Amino acid sequence: MKSQEKFFTRKMAPQTSARMVETIFGCKWSLTVYHLLENGINRPGEMVRSVDGLSTKVLNQCLKRNVDFGILDKVEYNEIPPRVEYSITEFGEKFVGVLAQISALQEDIDAQQSQNHN
Repeated sequence: MKSQEKFFTRKMAPQTSARMVETIFGCKWSLTVYHLLENGINRPGEMVRSVDGLSTKVLNQCLKRNVDFGILDKVEYNEIPPRVEYSITEFGEKFVGVLAQISALQEDIDAQQSQNHN
């Protein structure tokens, strides 16, 4: 008699994307940077001037991580003074969409917990 049992392998979180989400959410400025870019603010100096508490050093670390992951694109212009601009890549648009879904999920969780405590 043949067994109708099905065997499944262990399902694991995708390592690269999980690390990327953790790194980006771990940087408290990444979401702010995306918001700035969506509003046409794409130069680092303008970003720092637009957000209280954001330092040039921290912004540069944040931008570098995002460029390394392929979320942002950096364009350096050979001008004097030098000019650098950032933009969200096509992949970055997809990634930002995923982050928006995670934020919406968190809002649902918060609402549900609020209802359970009332």
